[in-house]
Amino acid sequence: MQALVGILIVLGCVFGGFMLHGGSFKVIWQPVELLIIVGAGLGAIVLGNPRHVLSEMLLQLRKLGRRKQGQEFQRQLLLLMYELLQAAAGGLKALDAHVEAPQQSVLFQRYPLILANPKLLHFIVDNFRLMAMGKISAHELEGVLEQELEAIHDELMQPSKSLHKIAEAMPGFGILAAVLGIVMAMNQVADGAGSGEIAVMVAAAMVGTFIGIFFCYGVLDPVSNMMKQLVHEELASLESVKVVLVTHVAGKPPLLAIDAGRRLVQLNIKPSFAQLESWIDALSGAEKPAAPRRRATDRAPGEGERRAA
Repeated sequence: MQALVGILIVLGCVFGGFMLHGGSFKVIWQPVELLIIVGAGLGAIVLGNPRHVLSEMLLQLRKLGRRKQGQEFQRQLLLLMYELLQAAAGGLKALDAHVEAPQQSVLFQRYPLILANPKLLHFIVDNFRLMAMGKISAHELEGVLEQELEAIHDELMQPSKSLHKIAEAMPGFGILAAVLGIVMAMNQVADGAGSGEIAVMVAAAMVGTFIGIFFCYGVLDPVSNMMKQLVHEELASLESVKVVLVTHVAGKPPLLAIDAGRRLVQLNIKPSFAQLESWIDALSGAEKPAAPRRRATDRAPGEGERRAA
């Protein structure tokens, strides 16, 4: 919703101001110039990036409309980690039943937002497998996870960096389209075209410069910044998982390990410690079987004898 509001503000102010100044939209509607500039930018993206970067770029662009990770996502993540730590305390065999096939695990199925995030899900199950494979110290685990997070960060940031570079190149593509338009106008001068026709062609060529600058500062640069923020949100969740695992391996109880991960959650959606405790208490209460109710006709052992006495 916020992205839509921003787009409407940009379009309304730029093109609305042009119309209020007495301009005509027909003057700036130049599909050939648009084809040259957008086609050159798209081709440069395809040429300058491997296939996996292009796939990640499309994935991040699709996520922009349905960001952000809210408090419900954080609740599910923290409770999932708590349950996995509880399962790990019961032995490696009980943990393997969940991390080997998380999609079929009843435990993971209680947290659909985590299941819908494949990068986070793989990070969780892979590192629980690492912990289950053998004894590893907290310091060693922290070093391994930091290296992995650094590699993930570099890979996830590549699409936004590439898009930012294309944004910087868009004014150049606009000048390219404008030069081609001027070349066509000069060609018409050589053929004896009138001054009015030449003026129209030069104006159309100048629109190319406008389109390039507009796409740079009004479209691609903001989108690149949104993708960067999206990556930071995803990495914050991975960092939270890392801290939980390292704290657990250091010998702290599950509640303290989960609280250590809670502290890395973004401030606007970070739950308080009391709220985290209430979530865990509610989870523990839901897992506890209810005590059977005594009917009015039931008697405790010896109750009849006491009444007779």
